Formats: sequence, structure tokens, C-alpha cells
Amino acid sequence: MNGSDIQTDLTRNTENSASELLMRSFFFLCASLSILTTLSIIVLLVTEAAKFFELTASLLGVEGPTASIVEFLTGKEWIINNEQFGVLTLVSATLMITIGSAAIAMPLGVATAIYLSEYARPQLRAVLKPALEVLAGIPTVVYGFFAVIYITPALEIVFPDIGTFNLLSASIVVGIMIIPMVASISEDAMSAVPDELRQAGYGMGATKFDVSTGIVVPAALSGIFSSFILALSRAIGETMAVTIAAGAQANYLNPLDPASYLEGALPMTAAMVSLLTGDTTGGGLAYRSLFAIGLTLFVITLTMNIVSDLIARHYREEY
Repeated sequence: MNGSDIQTDLTRNTENSASELLMRSFFFLCASLSILTTLSIIVLLVTEAAKFFELTASLLGVEGPTASIVEFLTGKEWIINNEQFGVLTLVSATLMITIGSAAIAMPLGVATAIYLSEYARPQLRAVLKPALEVLAGIPTVVYGFFAVIYITPALEIVFPDIGTFNLLSASIVVGIMIIPMVASISEDAMSAVPDELRQAGYGMGATKFDVSTGIVVPAALSGIFSSFILALSRAIGETMAVTIAAGAQANYLNPLDPASYLEGALPMTAAMVSLLTGDTTGGGLAYRSLFAIGLTLFVITLTMNIVSDLIARHYREEY
């Protein structure tokens, strides 16, 4: 190798190092922006919510009316005009919609995933899975109108006393919305299960159903649980569909009473929309309650994501 070849290699290595450094810096910037965005949202929620509570507002030097954090977390009345801010009223409606949608999406989503992974032919799966995921691309406001125009009238046949705006209709439409998430993630987890496990089951004389439910599903349990938590997080944070379908009546309902689903209520996201689009004065107590609701919703969703990660780690199988 002569001197010119060595110089050429050194030049090429220098250019590659510079290009590698540039790409590394670019990716680091992208990662940093996502982290900074998340931290900015958290800081905004915490700072503005602190102005709402009397315990922390004095520390920030905020003047004007404030609310008790105890009454906020334990109160069952949400009346803005009377400055009654009991978030349990909103949490109960959100919890009921989440439970109702989970009762619909989880079994249907897992059953769909089992069919796509174990029963459907490859040609049929290539058509059905994208068609199923189209549901996730429909605007949520369309789901809301679908609930009011079609689902609620159909429910009136079975429940004549049901209101125009009710939690049952909202639960059904949100359940339909999150089925693609449960089915898609669960199907990916089942498809990742090695075929050797299936063949071992067939070698022991197991049927297709036995292999699907007794081998594949348990082996993919971590992915299935993750799909449940992610779908429920989506259900908790859903806005437009529940705003249209559930109504705007701030009623505290018992989540354990099935009859409560026939009534209308005000979920947390719908309350935030109502505060933003109403006559709420910027900087006032009602306006600051918006951030207190947002912080509560953020804590609930974050807790669910942490639980999802812990469950996924506990049941994760390595092949």
C-alpha cells in the first residue's frame, strides 16, 4: 500500500467519522426534544395546578380564590358556579367508561388476535389486519356522532328509560375504538411465539383450540397485558367521542351499579373541553381547575403505564 492509498483511507475514515458524529448528534437532538417536551408538559401541569390549591398557591404568591386539595380529591359535587370542585364526580364517569369499554374490547380484541394469528390464512390475514386497523384512523368525533345517532336509539329498544346522552353508549363506542389496538398488539405478540411450541402441542395430540388457548396465549401474555393497559390508557384519555356520547351533566355515579350506565355524566376529558370552550375567565379558579383535572388524569395514565411495564416484565418470555 503506497502513501496515496493510505491518505485516501485516512480521508475516507475522517469523512465517515464526521458523518457518524452528525447523525449521532441529530438522533440525540430528537431524543432530547421528546424528553424536553414531556418535562415541559409536566412542569406546566404541576405549576398551574399548584395555583389552584390553597396549600400550594400561597407558596407561589398567587392571590385570589383557591380550592382545598382534600375537597378536590374527595368531593362528589362538580358545580363551577358555586366553586364546588369534587373531582370524584369526573373520575367516576371516566372509570365507568373505561370499565365498560374494557369489557367490550378485551375479549373481542383477544379473540380477533387469536383468529388472525392461528386460524386465518396468510392471504386473508393480509387483508383483515389492515382493514381492522382502519378503525383506528377514523376521527373520534365521527365515533361520537355514531354513538348518538345509531347506538343510543338501538339501546332504547332494550332500555326505554335510557337518556339521549348516557355512559353505556359512550362505553360501547370507546370499546369499538380500542379493539384495533388490543387486536393488533396481541396478534403481534402471538405471532412472535415460536412455532416449535405449537408443534410440540400438536405432537401431544392437542387440537388447534387447545394450542391457541393453552400454549400461544399464555406464551404471549406479556404482550396481551401491554395491549390491555395501552388500550385502557387510550380509553381514559378519549375526548371527543365521550364528550358527544356521555353528555355534560356532572353527576356522581356508582361504578358498581349497572343502572348508572343508563345515565349521562361528565368524564374528565369532557370537563376539560367544557372549561376550555365555555365562558371561563382565563386565570380564574375555574380556569385553573382545568390543570388540576389534567394533572389528575396524567397521574392515572402514568400509573397505568408503569403497571403495564411491570406486568410485561413479569410475564415476558424469552425464546
